[in-house]
Amino acid sequence: MGPILQDNAKPGERDHAPHIANCSTCTTRHLSICAALGHEELLTFDHVVQHRSFPAKTVLFEQGAKADFVFSVSEGTIRLFRLLPDGRRQIIGFAIKGDFLGVAMDEVHEYTAEAVDYIRVCRIPRAGFAVMLDEKPHLMKKLHQLAGREIHNSQDQIVLLGRKNAEERVAAFLLSFRERLARIATKSVTIPLPMSRQDIADYLGLTIETVSRTISKLAREKLIVVVPDGIRILDVDHLMALADG
Repeated sequence: MGPILQDNAKPGERDHAPHIANCSTCTTRHLSICAALGHEELLTFDHVVQHRSFPAKTVLFEQGAKADFVFSVSEGTIRLFRLLPDGRRQIIGFAIKGDFLGVAMDEVHEYTAEAVDYIRVCRIPRAGFAVMLDEKPHLMKKLHQLAGREIHNSQDQIVLLGRKNAEERVAAFLLSFRERLARIATKSVTIPLPMSRQDIADYLGLTIETVSRTISKLAREKLIVVVPDGIRILDVDHLMALADG
């Protein structure tokens, strides 16, 4: 696991992202919780949020740590995982652009969030965010929408782990990640996969050897082709049929 994020950034500070002038000109705002805010509200929000960027393997927060901040992802991919009592790692998801992290029921984080690659996030002090939720019901409504999306993703993983074999899990993962990327960009047959094969294995409840063999098998069957940093789907219909079992 990489270095744990520890800094003393003040509200309104920006790290290595000078191209973000303010919240109202952010190019990813329409994908995030900030989409619920009007222009004047964004000006106020800009004094609370901390625009930050971090390299791969930076830990945004750890499982069991106090939840002092919430995060909106502006760029990059973040692995979310829990450590089991026996020391094994279970990846519970991958956060991408537009996702919202760090909302904790008991004021402590239930999982660890670690950057897969270079990331940009908007970091918001939890106390200030709670005040905004009380004052702005439309912001709370947007948060409920994002929470519903997270529940949907969790339900998909339960089905993956409980009802599908290795080929079905890998096929379903590729198609699901493709659909998530399509919400934030143009749908493409090429799926960038910044996470490692081990990450995918830990998410799907498989070994890295099984994931590698399955991807190779799908490639031999001309359903996909492995490209640098990702996968290109050659036969979407066949892959969908395989994912559905």
